[in-house]
Amino acid sequence: PPLPPWTMATGTIADTPEWTALAEHAKVIKSTTHLKDLVADADRCAAMSVLAEDMLFDFSRQNATAETKELLLSLARAADVEGRRNAMFAGEKINTTENRAVFHPALRAPKGSAPMLVDGVDMVAEVHTVLDAMADFSDRVRSGAWLGSTGKPLTTVVAVGIGGSYLGPEFLCEALKTDPAASAAAEGRTLRFLANVDPVDFKRATAGLDPETTLVVIVSKTFTTAETMLNARTIRKWLTDGIEADNESIVRQHVVACSSALDKTAAFGIDPANVFGFWDWVGGRFSVHSAVGVLPLSLQYGFPIMREFLDGAHSMDQHFLNAPLEENLPVLLGLFGLWNSSFLGHATRAVLPYSQALLRFPAHLQQLDMESNGKSVALDGTFLPFQTGEILFGEPGTNGQHSFYQLMHQGRVIPAEFIGACKSPNPVFGEGEKVASHDELMCNFFAQADALACGKTMEECAADGDTEELQPHKAFSGNRPSMSILVSELTPFKLGQLLVLYEHRVAVQGMVWNINSFDQWGVQLGKVLAGTVRTQLVASRADADAPIEGFNPSSASMLQFYLNQSK
Repeated sequence: PPLPPWTMATGTIADTPEWTALAEHAKVIKSTTHLKDLVADADRCAAMSVLAEDMLFDFSRQNATAETKELLLSLARAADVEGRRNAMFAGEKINTTENRAVFHPALRAPKGSAPMLVDGVDMVAEVHTVLDAMADFSDRVRSGAWLGSTGKPLTTVVAVGIGGSYLGPEFLCEALKTDPAASAAAEGRTLRFLANVDPVDFKRATAGLDPETTLVVIVSKTFTTAETMLNARTIRKWLTDGIEADNESIVRQHVVACSSALDKTAAFGIDPANVFGFWDWVGGRFSVHSAVGVLPLSLQYGFPIMREFLDGAHSMDQHFLNAPLEENLPVLLGLFGLWNSSFLGHATRAVLPYSQALLRFPAHLQQLDMESNGKSVALDGTFLPFQTGEILFGEPGTNGQHSFYQLMHQGRVIPAEFIGACKSPNPVFGEGEKVASHDELMCNFFAQADALACGKTMEECAADGDTEELQPHKAFSGNRPSMSILVSELTPFKLGQLLVLYEHRVAVQGMVWNINSFDQWGVQLGKVLAGTVRTQLVASRADADAPIEGFNPSSASMLQFYLNQSK
């Protein structure tokens, strides 16, 4: 799509009047407001929350006013967020450095939806061809119609993949474990992930498993990812060593793939009928809705559960596409994140799910967000005069409260995002207890946001009886921003909505910063240099006297120590 005029080499979004207005406004906010006062304003609080898609998004604990919101929306319009969003949903190749569409919404469109075209081809039809194949295969495995090479049911799945081929599916696997319907569907089944090339991870992933009842899913678009393919060869040997059958039938019955490289999967021994494809416009960190996530999770929980997840994802796509900016959850979430990072100077943010089911959500969001928006140049290659992306970390509440909240309350200012559910999938109300366990959890959800915002003065400490010496230690400055998201319950549908909310949040920020959120050239250099190290290690293992060459003195010294100690 045509880019706004300021995206040319003559300037960046920081040169627009809208950016300048926000920069000036930030000075006023910093010098004249405190959240303790802002959250006491009922009208302001009402204006700074949105209820949509059965989600309550409250941003009243932001260092912001109604004017801030309007200025951020003006910036979004200056950046043509709506036009760029529409271009994404139209299948235009907005990933300009790789000349690819960014079409993950097509992965979750219902069957029979209006065509979604890339280069004239309806991707909805293609997606559903693969979905139907996965539904059929997963049903055959789960029902026992597809058996292992020795005739035993395949009740365990090991998914082999790294990065987006691992983090998204693992997050969702954990999140579904305690959903009543998903849990019932998974009874008697096991799903594990093998990601790290560290042999310890292989040991952990296969510990206690029976090769005769194990199905391996290898996830690699190109079937060339170094770590994944080494692990794939390792687990193939584990299968062939552990099963008394010919190797060809073992691989045919026990190994399937999610890949686009049919020649390479065939060379590996995988039946072409058991290769489930995806497209070049499916970025790894956005791939959980493709075969990458749907296949292993359908094998564990059944395809109907995954269809519910995809339907939730589609509903958030439609909200992002059609809701006005003022009420658009991904837009508002992204803009206030950008406000904190680009204008208030907070480089870090914490994602704090008050749900143990979401324990791996922050890890997935780390890749989703930091790999997408950790850039330094605009789309046209202009070096940006500001930093993009946010350093993201998180842990479920209340575990995090006993870990890093001390820093958040009395140390550095770290904007927080609290995520909570109104109902627990596993309600517990112990006899004699005053509150149910979930209510106790949510007491902390509400309290922590207010503690960060309002703090506690030394005068209040004195009123509580603290000595003069202790008062500075027990005072809290407050004025620490957060946002809160409340959903009814974490069903597969709601998990689909929540994940896509954050996917589109990333896109919104990238659109405003005018960066490519959909490439990841920053991960390449280390891979290239690892090849140089690999060549050296091969030579040194073959000949202990082989010189260590081509490295700086520090690396050469460390390599020598490594070789000496690992003989």
